[in-house]
Amino acid sequence: VMKLNPQQAPLYGDSVITVQLTEEDKVGDDVVFYLVFTGSTVQHCTSTRKINPGSLETISPGHDCCETVKVALCASREGHPVLVVAEESFQFVQDEAYDAAQFLATCAGNQQALNFTRFLDRSRPPAADVDFLDEKVALAFRHLKLPAEWNVLGADQSLSENIPRETLMHFAVRLGLLRLTWFLLQQPGGRGALSIHNNEGATPVSLALERGYQKLHQLLTE
Repeated sequence: VMKLNPQQAPLYGDSVITVQLTEEDKVGDDVVFYLVFTGSTVQHCTSTRKINPGSLETISPGHDCCETVKVALCASREGHPVLVVAEESFQFVQDEAYDAAQFLATCAGNQQALNFTRFLDRSRPPAADVDFLDEKVALAFRHLKLPAEWNVLGADQSLSENIPRETLMHFAVRLGLLRLTWFLLQQPGGRGALSIHNNEGATPVSLALERGYQKLHQLLTE
C-alpha cells in the first residue's frame, strides 16, 4: 500500500503530490519509480523524485474530466521487468480557479460581469494572492475546452473598436495578471483588445502604465 497526499488534484494538474512508501516498497537506489494514472478515457504517466528513503514526489497531470482514477506505482530496474508495487485511487476535481476561468471565459462579452470584476479590483488583493490567482487561473484557462468561435472580446464581433467597453484584457491587466494576459494575447481577439478604450478612455496598455506594471506594459507594447 502507498499513501498519496493530497488524494485529489485540480483538473488542470500541476500540483505536487507526495507518495509515502511502505517498508516493503523501500528498495535500492537503482530502482526508478513512476506513477500511472488510469481514467475512464485517458491514461497519464508521471516520473517521480525521491525525497527520502520512504517518500517520493510527483507533479499531478492535467486530466480530461472530474472523476476518480486508479494510480499504480511502478518500479523499474535495468534488466528486470517493470513491477506494479502498489495501487491507490485518486480524484480529479474542479476547483475555484477552474470555476473562475470558466466564468471569465463565458463573460468575455458581458459588460455587467466585467464591471463586477472592476468592483472586485477595488479590494486590491495582496501581491501573493494575485500571483497565486494568476498562476492557477491561467493554468485552468489553458485547460478549458473553449469553443472554436471563442473570442477575448466576446461573441458579438460586429462591435467596432470605437465602442468604449470593458474587456477581459482590461480585467487581467488591472489586476496585474501577467500569465493570464500572455494567454489572452495568444487567443482570437487578444491583440484587438489592446486598442479598445473603456468608458474612462483607458486601454489595457494605458492601464498597465498607470498601475506601474512594468513587465506587463513591456509585454503589451512589444
